[in-house]
Amino acid sequence: MKRKASFLMGLVLAAIFISVGSSAQDRKPVKLPPPQTDGGRPLMQVLKDRKSTREFGPGTLSPQTLSNLLWAAFGINRPDGRRTAPSAMNWQEVSIYVATPEGVYIYDAKGNALNPVLAGDFRAAMGTQSYVKDAAVNLAYVSDLSKTDNAASSEAELYSAADVGFIAQNVYLYCASEGLATVVRAGIDKPALAKALNLQPQQKIILAQSVGYPKK
Repeated sequence: MKRKASFLMGLVLAAIFISVGSSAQDRKPVKLPPPQTDGGRPLMQVLKDRKSTREFGPGTLSPQTLSNLLWAAFGINRPDGRRTAPSAMNWQEVSIYVATPEGVYIYDAKGNALNPVLAGDFRAAMGTQSYVKDAAVNLAYVSDLSKTDNAASSEAELYSAADVGFIAQNVYLYCASEGLATVVRAGIDKPALAKALNLQPQQKIILAQSVGYPKK
């Protein structure tokens, strides 16, 4: 049954990709407002409130909230281009794909922008759980192993998984600080999603994370 559902999901994603892929290519990057880095709650209170939530209420994230969220996740916090989350050997091999109701984008930390990948609402395709479609945004963490300095594949995959864990925890802390709901997930139809996102063989989907407003 799971294989059949996965196959059907793959067909749906492929059909949508063909129909909307060209329109996404015509879209321009979405510039985000500068992240607000002087707010938030005390760290110990945020850690006390950090949790996973699998129920989401309605509502979209404002451009400012999305900018703050992505900067907290893996933004640039130093003049030399280093980031808010650790990165093995400073590979910076992880890209964040952002699925909103309008489309799928790649977070451009240097330009503080969202670069378009697909037009249309692909939130449900970012996971196999029923609640995924209800989240305001879904993040997919994709590791490009070609950026890992020819490290052994097992070593590169281990370090990339750790790097994604750091990013996901940053998202957890930001959400706890701002009263948002989030959960990190491994339940993804990776082959179907990789095909829809037109990923290359060296690009590996590691995890996904849903973010939105708590269900009242």
